[in-house]
Amino acid sequence: MTAACAALLTQQGALDVDSPLSYWLPQLPAWAGTITLRHLIHHTAGLPADHKIDAIIAGDPDRTSSGVIQALTRFPALDHPPGAAHVYSNAGYVCLAAAVERAADLPLPEVARRHLFVPLAMPDTRYWAGPDPAPPGAAPLVRPHPAPLSLGDGGVWTTLNDLLCWGQALNADELGISALLQTPGHLDDGTPLDYAWGIGVRSHGGYRVYRHGGGWTGLRALHAWVPELDLTMAVIAINDHTERRIPVINGLLDKVTS
Repeated sequence: MTAACAALLTQQGALDVDSPLSYWLPQLPAWAGTITLRHLIHHTAGLPADHKIDAIIAGDPDRTSSGVIQALTRFPALDHPPGAAHVYSNAGYVCLAAAVERAADLPLPEVARRHLFVPLAMPDTRYWAGPDPAPPGAAPLVRPHPAPLSLGDGGVWTTLNDLLCWGQALNADELGISALLQTPGHLDDGTPLDYAWGIGVRSHGGYRVYRHGGGWTGLRALHAWVPELDLTMAVIAINDHTERRIPVINGLLDKVTS
């Protein structure tokens, strides 16, 4: 959803994904000038590993966007040169969300509400950063997390119905950005990736499958969609710390692609 917001702004000419991160977050060290937003989108920026960032902010009660960005200012160097390797980075999507906010001149929750959730009739979906542990009417997760969350890499509260609606909207290209979102990235040397704009690209039973999972304390989720079959599916498991979501989705895919 964060990548979708970036894609919409890119189409509108408000966001240049080949612009340097330093333009959007000038408070970061000099290495931010070597990273583009495209690097962030495809997780090739070389940002410090999440566990290194979490070690810095471990003394804070919550993992906020400002806390993540402030932690990044304390790193004198990147883990590897931008564009040289694909390494999943939650911090990268926190930075991408900050760029989206500045390009739109709106907070990320409002960008998503106006351009994703309202047009696609997803009334029970929102980005939520607190201060309460959960949005009004939502089932709270295991305390003391999440309250508040960093946004961009997470922070979305939704329902199964809304998540299926989201997948079907991507299948039908209701936002006009599905082709862009589903285009795999590549390293700077041209090496192709199996990761597009915020989504993994897989093959199952001869069909192209787009998918992404998420997890937090007391929650596991996985969403997949298959445009060729006009199919979307999702698993949301509360009070679960296992990886059963993956075989469940794979089993469902087996059923429909065999």
